[in-house]
Amino acid sequence: MSVLNNATLAAIDASIPKPHYDRSQVATGIVHFGVGGFHRAHQAMYLDALMNEGKALDWGICGVGVLAGDKKMADVMAAQDGLYTLVLKHADGTYEPRIIGSIVDYKFAPDDPEAVIETMAAETTRIVSLTVTEGGYNFHHVTGEFNFDNPDVKHDLTDGATPKTTFGLVTEALRRRRERGITPFTLMSCDNIQGNGDVAKKMFTAYAEAKDAELGAWIARHVHFPNSMVDRITPVTTDADRAEVRERFGIEDGWPVVCEPFTQWVLEDHFNLGRPPYEDVGVQIVDDVMPYELMKLRLLNASHQALTYFGYLAGYRYAHEVCQDPLFADFLMDYMTREGQPTLSPVPGVDLEDYKRTLIERFSNPEIRDTLARLCAESSDRIPKWLLPVIREQLAAGGEIKRSAAVVASWARYAEGIDEAGEPIEIVDRLADELKAIAQHNRDNPTAFIENRELFGDLIDDERFVAAYTQTLARLHEHGARAALEALK
Repeated sequence: MSVLNNATLAAIDASIPKPHYDRSQVATGIVHFGVGGFHRAHQAMYLDALMNEGKALDWGICGVGVLAGDKKMADVMAAQDGLYTLVLKHADGTYEPRIIGSIVDYKFAPDDPEAVIETMAAETTRIVSLTVTEGGYNFHHVTGEFNFDNPDVKHDLTDGATPKTTFGLVTEALRRRRERGITPFTLMSCDNIQGNGDVAKKMFTAYAEAKDAELGAWIARHVHFPNSMVDRITPVTTDADRAEVRERFGIEDGWPVVCEPFTQWVLEDHFNLGRPPYEDVGVQIVDDVMPYELMKLRLLNASHQALTYFGYLAGYRYAHEVCQDPLFADFLMDYMTREGQPTLSPVPGVDLEDYKRTLIERFSNPEIRDTLARLCAESSDRIPKWLLPVIREQLAAGGEIKRSAAVVASWARYAEGIDEAGEPIEIVDRLADELKAIAQHNRDNPTAFIENRELFGDLIDDERFVAAYTQTLARLHEHGARAALEALK
């Protein structure tokens, strides 16, 4: 058995779908930053579907890695000619494999930043897209302003510096296009951030203006930043997944991707230089993505936060275990119906009752084995964007907030670093040390965690929120997660 690549593609079992287009004829039209599991299960998958219909062959993807940790992906992409196995895991135990071929190049920016910049500066590149996680946009979580204190940003803003950051690389490419009289590419965010295109525009423009005021103004006027909503549960690839792909399908793949069958992409039609015909493969092209985006952030994403800390503290380690427990499933449904949904506007073409039921079914899929550790990670980036806006809107409207406040309390209890069985918790967060230190005071000062205005703003000043939060935190300490949820019925 040999590694998956162009030379071995033909030898793969004929029953497994694979690219039936000539990959040597695919030209780069998109440069993508952040080639992880989600991008490969989502945007790259949609493009591969188009290419299999004989379309979009001039929209191939050149992936880019910026962080040191991206070197492993660079090595796998090089060894496999950009090919990888995508496996849909159905709840009934059926596995549906497919070989994806739309990523035709990959560049590791620390090794050759000039090559990355010139690829973006090339006239053939018409879209630069991003899945760099919430933290990759480098903004302050209370003010929403660009963080100029970031050491790598400071480096990139130095005259003559070779760019290290996505901001530096993209801005330099746009500078060269402007200098050469080439229309700027579209910058397309595909991250789970409310108004992701608007946020991208604000952050990239802020950086560019600091680098060159005239260039920043040009970018603000001429570069398009469409908003989008993306959805597909994509757990981190494990060694067990690699072994399964090898044993079930006879494919030696260094980094396959596993995901749920469900997928959704809602995208504003706002592009400088055209786009692939995404609508031909199920992408919803709309004028305004906001209603869909809020639906996903406040129901799906916030519900992930609602289940993960309570579930972990109670001894569960996978999302499907939590959602197959009626106590937790009822809590999620009550949160969505009574607190999340009231903050939403009507969503065209979507039955929210059906959407909520589908979410619980998706979370309950035992084949996905989405770990609570993954969902607990980077909470300081997620909670302020996904859950706190629900709390603020419900407080302003006089609505219910006890479940949302309870989720914040469960995070504070989780941040103490010890579960209910006395086992240590590995906290993965950019603020892990700071949060853990604050959480050690939860028992002697029950509001210590939410006094952090950098994360919670003025919520500490709202008596109703503080009362709901401290009540659940006390129950978590005295009786545990299950009893705390029982009390919220």
